[in-house]
Amino acid sequence: MSLPDLTEASLADLVSLEGRTAVITGGAAGIGAAIARRFDEAGAHVTIADLDLAAAEKTASELSRAAAVHLDASNSRQNIEVAEGVVEEHGRLDIWVNNAGIYPFVDLVDMTPEQWHTVISLNLDGVFFGSRAAMRPMVAAGRGVIINLASTAAYGAEGGGIAHYTASKHGVRGFTKALAFELGPSGVRAVALAPTLVETPGTLADRDAISAGMGVENAHDAFAEQIPARRIGYPDDVARVAYFLASDLAAFVSGDTILVDGGLRSR
Repeated sequence: MSLPDLTEASLADLVSLEGRTAVITGGAAGIGAAIARRFDEAGAHVTIADLDLAAAEKTASELSRAAAVHLDASNSRQNIEVAEGVVEEHGRLDIWVNNAGIYPFVDLVDMTPEQWHTVISLNLDGVFFGSRAAMRPMVAAGRGVIINLASTAAYGAEGGGIAHYTASKHGVRGFTKALAFELGPSGVRAVALAPTLVETPGTLADRDAISAGMGVENAHDAFAEQIPARRIGYPDDVARVAYFLASDLAAFVSGDTILVDGGLRSR
């Protein structure tokens, strides 16, 4: 089944997510929560899947059509259960956002195998598990989009202490290409987003560690100086692009990683 020709569709229809269903892993806070809010605003039924169920429930309670479920994104079976639950409740699964990820700082020379595997297990294996769970009902329906969160770190090293994170995000970018290639004939799209540093509760809490890894006094200010837009990102900067990619405005966009970095990688 090929991607549809939407030439005659109205802009109002192209931007609407009315009646569609979306799962956002790690959606309780930060970028994931911002994506959930934009999808909800556009009419989608949103499932916020997060390791912190209480936080997910709080975020869901602030939206119009949202539910919260517990999910360890690095657990294959749990991803399948979430996907099956959405299909059982709504009869369809249209959008899956692999957003869950971590970025603990540790110098490569001191990194243990356990520390390496913990990051790879969530940031890369979790993308595979989520995509595999989502693609089955999507392929059967002949429609759907999988959005993977990569990073500008998928284009090069951006500081010390995050070799495992950098490797995982390079993997996400490559996996997205392979996913789009294999799913394209079925009418399912796969895309990735590559944000720069974004001001989230996590990055604010870890600002000292990020600063130490970069060797600067204030990582957020230092990053802003490198970015042509002269500021770091906000969660909604990423959410708006995710919304575009999830909508039919982007019906012919697949396999690409879209930079959301204020021009950082243009330098």
